[in-house]
Amino acid sequence: MILGAKKMAQLGIRYLPFADAVSEDFPLRDVLRLSLFQVSVGMATVMLLGTLNRVMIVELSVPAMVVAMMIALPVMTAPFRALMGFKSDNYRSAIGWKRIPYMWFGTLWQMGGLAVMPFALIVLSGDQTLGPAWAGEALAAASFLMTGLGIHMTQTVGLALASDRANDETRPRVVALLYVMFLIGMGVSAIVIGWLLRDFSQLTLIRVVQGAAVATVVLNLVALWKQEPMNPMSKAERSTRPPSFGDAWQDFARGGRAGRLLAVVALGTLGFNMQDVLLEPYGGEVLGLSVSSTTLLTGTWAIGALAGFALAARWLLQGVNLYRMGASGILAGIGAFTAVILAGPLGSAPLFFAGACGIGFGGGLFAVATLTAAMSMPVDGKAGRGLALGAWGAAQATAAGLAVAIGGTLRDVVGHFAMAGTFGEGLNTPATGYAAVYHIEIVLLFVTLIVLGPLVRPQDRNHPNGDASAKIGLADFPT
Repeated sequence: MILGAKKMAQLGIRYLPFADAVSEDFPLRDVLRLSLFQVSVGMATVMLLGTLNRVMIVELSVPAMVVAMMIALPVMTAPFRALMGFKSDNYRSAIGWKRIPYMWFGTLWQMGGLAVMPFALIVLSGDQTLGPAWAGEALAAASFLMTGLGIHMTQTVGLALASDRANDETRPRVVALLYVMFLIGMGVSAIVIGWLLRDFSQLTLIRVVQGAAVATVVLNLVALWKQEPMNPMSKAERSTRPPSFGDAWQDFARGGRAGRLLAVVALGTLGFNMQDVLLEPYGGEVLGLSVSSTTLLTGTWAIGALAGFALAARWLLQGVNLYRMGASGILAGIGAFTAVILAGPLGSAPLFFAGACGIGFGGGLFAVATLTAAMSMPVDGKAGRGLALGAWGAAQATAAGLAVAIGGTLRDVVGHFAMAGTFGEGLNTPATGYAAVYHIEIVLLFVTLIVLGPLVRPQDRNHPNGDASAKIGLADFPT
């Protein structure tokens, strides 16, 4: 009987998802509770990038340019992720909390933005009787900025808290669980919010968005409850001057690698993400694919990304040089964009889907490699895990937001001149605008390889992932 129980326990650890993510100091119930903050972040992300995008353009008749500006506003707060992470590394309170205060205020920002947002959008649509004409734009901008700030603060500090509580062995699997919960939050929220807004009215919009604000507070309160131990600090300890952000950043950037690495992250993200809003229209307009067929592109891209994650996990265990791993992802992306470009003139849907899968694969491999390299930067204690996560997230999120805006704009501008015959009869096709963006992405990826080059040095004892202590693991990849 005892032997059978032991076998069942071993079977559970082997096959149950994240059963091996627990430790004595961080049991499964606490891991699952803490992961709820990712559900709230996923819900807010769906609101900003999906639901409200469509509602503003279709139901509220807000100009697309104004909508694009509002969606881009949360990106403006992304560069502050490094500062948020640093502040949570060094915050000093009487009860000894560091992460919880920042997560709580991030929750308040996120909730406040969602609470104001439906009224701001209604005024933005022109349904206004009092106040200045610019009130709608100002209120909507404030609500999007507040929500974006809350998302960045909650997510950056929440990931740092999870990393603090987990030990070296379980940390990769703990953060993997947080990533999965983010995806679950996005998926479930998209279904629920879409169902609630099936019969649209302004009152329904207010109820749904403010309901999401309330759910944010509830989920995050449950997530934060008793997650960070109290370590009371004396008045003398609290009065000591913490390190400055500049000093901590110098520690993080020591050796010249950090600045170059963040440039690689920004350039590579631009190269991989300018196609985010273009692949599906390209498939429909150029290859004549149906809506149902182009909808599969997201799944195809996700399969490629998962394959990239799996290969990265294998290489991390083998101690492969992280910069060489990132270069491999870039090369895979170059090949994938080439396939997407050739799919147009060849009229090949399979080649197009293969290219989309390759973009996901290369992007996933590149992201894992660069994040792990950032977290492996040598520090002397002034820079903590929060700063590392924040710096990588700031570069990645800012570049991703800019990439979407630049990609859509370039496609429209180049496509307009091409269809007007400016570039000659041979390029007077809808594919020209898309192909121009894809070619620019290939150029950006080659530039990224050039910038990355000095970081790819021969195997030595100092390079990231060169020893067991530097192996952060695949699952440290933040959302």
